Amino acid sequence: MGEKIGFTIGKFAPLHRGHQLVLETGLREMDRFIVVVYETDCTDIPVQKRADWIKELYPEIEIRFAYNPPSKYGLDEESVKVQMEYLSNIIKDVKVTHFYSSEPYGKCVADYLGIIDRRVDQERRMFPISAGKIRDNLEEYSDLVEDIVYKDLKNERR
Repeated sequence: MGEKIGFTIGKFAPLHRGHQLVLETGLREMDRFIVVVYETDCTDIPVQKRADWIKELYPEIEIRFAYNPPSKYGLDEESVKVQMEYLSNIIKDVKVTHFYSSEPYGKCVADYLGIIDRRVDQERRMFPISAGKIRDNLEEYSDLVEDIVYKDLKNERR
């Protein structure tokens, strides 16, 4: 069996314990793990800063950037095709074997690439949180983000 190379994607806006569960699972199970960080307008925190959080906490992770991603989202055939062509271009030089997520779209990504769909806590039983909830109420969910993330989010709101 060859090298097991996993990857995941996200905005990480902000990075939270649910994301970290996916990252840590991938790191534990794979020989190499890649994270594709997407640009987004849902936060003023730049994509580089969000990637820096991941690198500081998990220096062994390889970061790739998804600049100017397609605006078409969804699980319909056309949206999946547009997103997958875009994503495939970002990882085209790597023979990935597994896709990690806690989202239903994991099947679409894995099927398109012909790799293993590794779903981690899709029901969010371990960490019942979303980045949107944290953006809406940082103080209530502060225990679900690392200190470096919390500090940057507090500075963003000033």
